Amino acid sequence: MTMAAAMQSRTAEAPARSKASRIAHVDIVTDLGAAEAVWRTFEQPGHLFTPYQRFDLLSPWQRLVGEHERARPFIVIAHDAEHQPLLLLPLSLRQNHGVRTACFMGGKHTTFNMGLWNAGFAAQVAIADLDALLAPLREHVDVLALTQQPLHWHDQQNPFGHLPRQSAINGCPLLTMEPGGPPTSRISNSFRRRLKSKEKKLQALSGYRYHLATTDTDITRLLDWFFRVKPARMAEQKLPNVFAEPGVEQFVRSACLALRGDGRVIDIHALECDDEVIAIFAGVADGQRFSMMFNTYTMSEHARYSPGLILMRYIIDRCAERGYRSLDLGIGSDEYKRMFCKDDQDIFDSFVPLTSRGKLAAMAMSSLSHGKRLVKQNQMLFDLAQRLRRVFG
Repeated sequence: MTMAAAMQSRTAEAPARSKASRIAHVDIVTDLGAAEAVWRTFEQPGHLFTPYQRFDLLSPWQRLVGEHERARPFIVIAHDAEHQPLLLLPLSLRQNHGVRTACFMGGKHTTFNMGLWNAGFAAQVAIADLDALLAPLREHVDVLALTQQPLHWHDQQNPFGHLPRQSAINGCPLLTMEPGGPPTSRISNSFRRRLKSKEKKLQALSGYRYHLATTDTDITRLLDWFFRVKPARMAEQKLPNVFAEPGVEQFVRSACLALRGDGRVIDIHALECDDEVIAIFAGVADGQRFSMMFNTYTMSEHARYSPGLILMRYIIDRCAERGYRSLDLGIGSDEYKRMFCKDDQDIFDSFVPLTSRGKLAAMAMSSLSHGKRLVKQNQMLFDLAQRLRRVFG
């Protein structure tokens, strides 16, 4: 696809009140290659974004998973009057029942969704700017379904918090870490003692170690193990195997092998001994925050010694030593997450209609999301939903 075919530029045609906006024009890019250069500039210092929005994570998702789901790239880039890029929205466009819906790229595999912003511009965004951003999109999109957005990232407000919003279906437990703080400020002494007692059983194993995978060989070996063990674990829990969906395994492998500075786009932390992999936790990081994406642990007898919790302690302490300020284990209030993450991060959804057709779709999406949240928060309703899912598959 040529650049001309891949990109459409629109002067920001917004209501009269938007005249004060810094956004002078908006490009709509429908080809990943055409967006790559400017996208990568947004990953440099001075920009606000989560590590889930890196090009080397979302690009393989779009190519390997999004295309299978009939989601087309819809990348929105806004510029000021001097043609300096102010923000990039990594969206994909789907059409169902005649309704054109734009969502963040990444589907089920990104814990947090957000635009990539010039940090200075993000700190000053007003309604006029959002009007100017959204106006040119109405020609292409009926509704924006912008889910699982953090209200704040690194102490700065997400500018889309100004849009109509509602609490997301699931919350996100959070561990806040004080730089230079004592180990007990992260994990209590009593919990540490319990974990050390369990770990003594594992420490007797030949070659027992914790490490962060750094070579292609190690990463590939650990992923080979993960894709053998995870389906068995999910079947045991009667959960659908999202990793078996078309393109997902290839996407995960691509992002884990992609380089980022002196690390990887997805980091894999592991507990191992000479005879087996005992547990892995994989997640994204940006020097201030670690966010888990996927994990599993051995099916052998060593599982009884809580290797996942032991590995989590290693990761938390490693992040703290490097000055990280927070850590999360993903969306959802699973019991093991609450063992480490005592705070909560505000996560919201926005369903924004851009056309009259989109209004009904936005109302339906909002109501469905609200209903799912109510079920999640009511144990009796949640148990009933789980039973029904097991019965009807």
